[in-house]
Amino acid sequence: QVQLVESGGGSVQAGGTLRLSCAGSGYSFNTYSMGWFRRAPGKDREFVVSITWTGTITTYADAVKGRFTISRDNAENTLYLHMNSLKPEDTAIYYCAAGSASEQEGSYKYWGQGTQVTVSS
Repeated sequence: QVQLVESGGGSVQAGGTLRLSCAGSGYSFNTYSMGWFRRAPGKDREFVVSITWTGTITTYADAVKGRFTISRDNAENTLYLHMNSLKPEDTAIYYCAAGSASEQEGSYKYWGQGTQVTVSS
């Protein structure tokens, strides 16, 4: 059974830092590109960042470029998202996904349940 389980969400003040983790199991983690998406209250889910299965190519949404860093540990089947300089507009449910590196949701085959990030001003 394929599982992607996010963790590390929480509440933080603006300017703070969080690190999200996504543990994959039930599939060949190191052969899939991965991505993070987020859904803010009242908005559609949007692309945040993607990383290829080798970890060599990353693509960031303009809104998070320079503040967020994606990484992966294929030996541990874990994906990370380091979020610095958080802003209230980063408040959202964050989802990890496995598939083809893309900004499009349809390119991803497996999805996690999401973890809530709340940034207060």
